[in-house]
Amino acid sequence: MTTQQTLIGLDIAKNVFQAHAVDETGRCVFKRKLGRSEVASFFDALLPCRVVLEACATSHYWARIIRQHGHEVALVPPEAAKAFVRKGKKNDAIDAAAICAAALHPDTRYVPVKAEEQQSILSLHSARALLIKQQTMVVNALRALAAEFGIVAPRGTGKLDALMATIATAELPETMKQVAETLFQQFSTLRDKVSRLEARIEAHARTDEDARRLTSVPGIGPVTASMIVASVTDIGAFGSARQFAAWLGLVPRQHSTGGKPRLGRITKAGNREIRTLLVLGATSMIYRAPRWQSVAGAWLRGLLERRPARLATIALANKTARIVWALLSRKEVYSPRGRHAVPA
Repeated sequence: MTTQQTLIGLDIAKNVFQAHAVDETGRCVFKRKLGRSEVASFFDALLPCRVVLEACATSHYWARIIRQHGHEVALVPPEAAKAFVRKGKKNDAIDAAAICAAALHPDTRYVPVKAEEQQSILSLHSARALLIKQQTMVVNALRALAAEFGIVAPRGTGKLDALMATIATAELPETMKQVAETLFQQFSTLRDKVSRLEARIEAHARTDEDARRLTSVPGIGPVTASMIVASVTDIGAFGSARQFAAWLGLVPRQHSTGGKPRLGRITKAGNREIRTLLVLGATSMIYRAPRWQSVAGAWLRGLLERRPARLATIALANKTARIVWALLSRKEVYSPRGRHAVPA
């Protein structure tokens, strides 16, 4: 039995795993339910073969574990495996068989397995995103509390010190002032933690060669560069700049039929974190467009004359993503093509 399988689809979970093995013709060789503690010994006893997992939580960890036992491991996107699950028939065994079927399909694209170092850098970004979300919640709660007592604060976290000074000197109930102080202390704690995480992210961006290369692109700072480098294991997996932009969900959704192309809004597929950072960077460049003296700046100003700012922002984020692909693929540093004078 163990000498016949050439491909194993492994459906992973917290404690229960399901293996589905097929031979070179695609015929099922065996099905096996495994406990978490049995996975390593199970693959250690098998002859080397190809093992395919669905790219999900903990999949990169298990891919590294199985690789240590001499097997070739690949990760398929969840949507690729989902296409082979029959409607109304879903369980662990069927999911494992669907992973096998997806791996046998010639058009299936795979997700590169991340190394521990990459995942550790991504943990910095995940923690930062969570703390920023909590920080926003606290700020909104503090502003709403002040508004209930007739104090309207300007937008921006930089205005909170002035808001707290107003609350401290106003004739307000002592209980309200204590609650406001508690919220402000929580905000200050979160702000300090975010600053420490960002310092570590910026240190990574300074020491990583690819990240330094990306920070030369207008609209990409250390946080964005670090996130891209930690998320993209192999830029060669994308055959073109458009494929990379599509992976980030920055290309238009198509509704074409009968030879008539119909393009809609962007797909928003793929890596949401990188897409968000690129859009934020593009937004900052929109404000700098009048002073951006380069071919890209002239292109952006011309686009803003014809299209709304929001559409121009997405177009610039798409363009930036393609530049990222070119720089990482060719190991180059961004260089603006010429300098255009800003119109008077």
